[in-house]
Amino acid sequence: MSAAAAAAATVAEAESGEYTAALEYLSGFGNHFSSEAVPGALPVGQNNPLICPYGLYAEQISGTSFTAPRKLNLRSWLYRIKPSVTHEPFKPSVPGNAKLVAEFNQSNSSANPTQLRWKPVDIPEDPTDFVDGLQTICGAGSSYLRHGYAVHMYTANKSMDDCAFCNADGDFLFVPQKGRLWIRTECGRLQISPGEVAVVPQGFRFAISLPDGPSRGYVAEIFGTHFLLPDLGPIGANGLAAPRDFLAPAAWFEQSPRQNYTIVQKYGGELFTARQDFSPFNVVAWHGNYVPYKYDLSKFCPFNTVLVDHGDPSINTVLTAPTDKPGVALLDFVIFPPRWLVAEHTFRPPYYHRNCMSEFMGLIYGGYEAKAEGFLPGGVSLHSCMTPHGPDSKTYEATIARGDDAGPYKLTDTMAFMFESYLIPRVCLWALKSPFLDHDYYQCWMGLKSHFGAPHSANGSSTD
Repeated sequence: MSAAAAAAATVAEAESGEYTAALEYLSGFGNHFSSEAVPGALPVGQNNPLICPYGLYAEQISGTSFTAPRKLNLRSWLYRIKPSVTHEPFKPSVPGNAKLVAEFNQSNSSANPTQLRWKPVDIPEDPTDFVDGLQTICGAGSSYLRHGYAVHMYTANKSMDDCAFCNADGDFLFVPQKGRLWIRTECGRLQISPGEVAVVPQGFRFAISLPDGPSRGYVAEIFGTHFLLPDLGPIGANGLAAPRDFLAPAAWFEQSPRQNYTIVQKYGGELFTARQDFSPFNVVAWHGNYVPYKYDLSKFCPFNTVLVDHGDPSINTVLTAPTDKPGVALLDFVIFPPRWLVAEHTFRPPYYHRNCMSEFMGLIYGGYEAKAEGFLPGGVSLHSCMTPHGPDSKTYEATIARGDDAGPYKLTDTMAFMFESYLIPRVCLWALKSPFLDHDYYQCWMGLKSHFGAPHSANGSSTD
């Protein structure tokens, strides 16, 4: 197929409004990929020839400094119809989004050691796309200092039309809870459903369409670093998230003129816009290891205790953004998927806990084993550094009532997750004033009563 014919086909597909599930992907985490939408579009033997095939422009996007260690160095070469520099000057977006934060301080957020929980946020009735429906819940640090993170939620009911978003502050990790996301990126297209996640690294331009209409979900953002697969240690060579199950998009491009196309850039938490006369998704070929990707959480291989006690949640880490301190994460993405519970003489739900890390939890679907009620799909809880938390009263009493005769059983139809960080989060003021904040959350523990009395044996049974 000629370049013109390929372009016409992709434009026709986009204009038809049809979202095909049969997208082409490239398999592997951290691989160095090569992809062409038109055969022969990649230069051979060099990155930046005097004249690229088909008259394309060579453009590099760097996710790390040039001199970062080779094993950590991230960059890709994009071969595009017009370079991304071809736009008018950026101007502050009017209106902006006052509920986005990338530098957390007393002017926009508050320290709060209370256990916090929010009910699912309603999806707006007024036309709202991803950019307008994105708002920060909490976070720590600063994008200016290249250290920290932010946790956002999005609600949207319309696709992004004639505009693309670029996050200059950090990487986005998308966790949809309601509705699929169709994500056009400069490297190609991704589609994710609830139960899947996607990462769009810092600097990539992307546009989000909503095949299912009204949508809601979570976004974690990290400043100054990128997500990695966690080390497996004594687990061995296999388990948790397998590298081959991460999927990067295959090259795909748009060629037709797009007058007054808008680039929305998030820079220091503020939004700026610039106009151009073409789609940013005009990359005909690319190669490199700095690329958006997706992952299906159902492919995760969880680990659990097989005799006694409840394992630490870190055993189910999907992705981690490390710090320079070994074993300490700027942000871990941890899931609580379907799995068997088999531990003997053990309180099987998560234990009561005070943690030097801070835990932001969300629920994609189903229920959560530590909360009998109140924690709903699309909801949020936040247990900050050294704030006590654990199973609610009903969960505790129901678990004790089962005794040692519970037997093995499987948790099914559930997918909860956690963003965990060693940085203490500040909570955005609008989140604390939200009508969806559950002011009675603390009541779920008030029914816990003293069981102090007769001594019990090591296997939990009474010695009376």
